Amino acid sequence: MNEIKKTREHRSVLRRFTVLAMVSAFIFGLTTMSMAIELKFHHDLPEDSAQHLAAEKFKAAVESRTNGEIQVKIFPNNALGDDVEATQQMQFGALQGAIIPTAKLSNFVPALQLVDLPFLFPSPQVAHQVLDSEVGDKLLATLDKVGLKGVTFWESGFKQFTCNHPIQEPADFKGYKVRVMQSPIIMEQFKALGGNPVPIAFGETYNALQQNVVSCQENPLVSITKMKFYEVQKNLIISNHAYLGYAFVFSKVWFDGLKPGQQKILVDAAREMTNFEREETARREEGYVKTITESGTKVSKLTPEQIAKFQEATLSVHKKFAKQIGQDLMDAFYQEIKKASK
Repeated sequence: MNEIKKTREHRSVLRRFTVLAMVSAFIFGLTTMSMAIELKFHHDLPEDSAQHLAAEKFKAAVESRTNGEIQVKIFPNNALGDDVEATQQMQFGALQGAIIPTAKLSNFVPALQLVDLPFLFPSPQVAHQVLDSEVGDKLLATLDKVGLKGVTFWESGFKQFTCNHPIQEPADFKGYKVRVMQSPIIMEQFKALGGNPVPIAFGETYNALQQNVVSCQENPLVSITKMKFYEVQKNLIISNHAYLGYAFVFSKVWFDGLKPGQQKILVDAAREMTNFEREETARREEGYVKTITESGTKVSKLTPEQIAKFQEATLSVHKKFAKQIGQDLMDAFYQEIKKASK
């Protein structure tokens, strides 16, 4: 009888121990989950884009290397607000990471306008070499003073013109309304060409073109294709007139609160995905041109002689913004571009 009683007591102790162990494990799991650091990541393009694919690779690298200490949640297609709103959220840490077009960031730091100067970079290779150099890092460092930590440059590639009429020379823009980003330097570019720039949100551009609120716009091929601007424009002009770079940034107040090891993982992962993002962007461009051509939109390309006329017409834009950007910084970029072009 005593043996039976002892056995029952033993089983009872084992059950209590098992339940306690399960509860402890559950609590530990909750604690571990609550200790995970959330990184909400914004970008303005659809999920089927090079930027989103690169962001997913960034997410996988960060979560793996931090053993889940940092959990990345990607919000594509302006799901948390437009680029300006996202930047404002990062300034006080409500949003932790993003890729933001340099033209949008120029509203916060005028020096970032430098990347958007017309005909600044002669080729993608030169753009990449310069932006990855010390002068590129110097430009990113200007973001510190507005609460952002800049670490690298991603891209949408070179911008092209689309219009409802052919474009062969600067005079072809005269008197026409052109959709632009809310960027002083881009607005000035079209004023120099004789056009009337009209700032319109990216997500509202299709309707503005469809309703003839504006006649033209500029964007990289990825945006023209993904946003289907070619459906409401008769001409695509391959001009490569300006570069649309994205600064990969973190919220500085959030980033500064992390451990040094965590900071290094984030910076390394962002920079490691840079080449992949650029290569994927370039790889897709041939398919974008095919899609646009098959839609019935006419595709043409500016000749070197035509480009020279556009360069001459927009040279005044460089001079006008030298003081805002900083002449020393511009000269450093010009020098690096010359070196990279050899």
